Amino acid sequence: MKKIAVLIEDNFNEFELIYPYYRLKEAGFESILVGPEKKVYRSKVGLQMNAEKSIEEINFEEFEGVVIPGGYAPDRLRGNIKILEFVKKMFDSSKLVAAICHAGWVLISAKIVNGVMLTGVSAIKEDLKNAGAKYEDKEVVVDGNVITSRMPSDLPAFLIEIIKFLSV
Repeated sequence: MKKIAVLIEDNFNEFELIYPYYRLKEAGFESILVGPEKKVYRSKVGLQMNAEKSIEEINFEEFEGVVIPGGYAPDRLRGNIKILEFVKKMFDSSKLVAAICHAGWVLISAKIVNGVMLTGVSAIKEDLKNAGAKYEDKEVVVDGNVITSRMPSDLPAFLIEIIKFLSV
């Protein structure tokens, strides 16, 4: 069973974390909530979710991909060097790197967006472009192993592409 890390940090968007987490399980993958620490995290509206593993506890080789939810969690995640190293290794190994909404900030900080076609919430469009990304305002953009979407309403298209990528 392929393992997928779903990153978690305080101020996550509930839809962008819960929908991929359970949809991947439903599709037969082992999705695991991974945070900077193994603890309880709170969403933007106070929903509590437990990280099942800390970034220190996981072994990169065991995972086939990473999903980075949005909200304001990416602003916290991008300050964690271990998270950024994990995302960069996924990218460099041609494993799944999926990001939605503000999660493009993590991709920028991991230094993997230069020349990559992607999307994200309009609030970070200029950040993405300034980091060298080729921005498209579409519900989902796939460029190799990088899959990106803009907002919660894009989640169905986002997960269709993620599951398609992981099913090969």
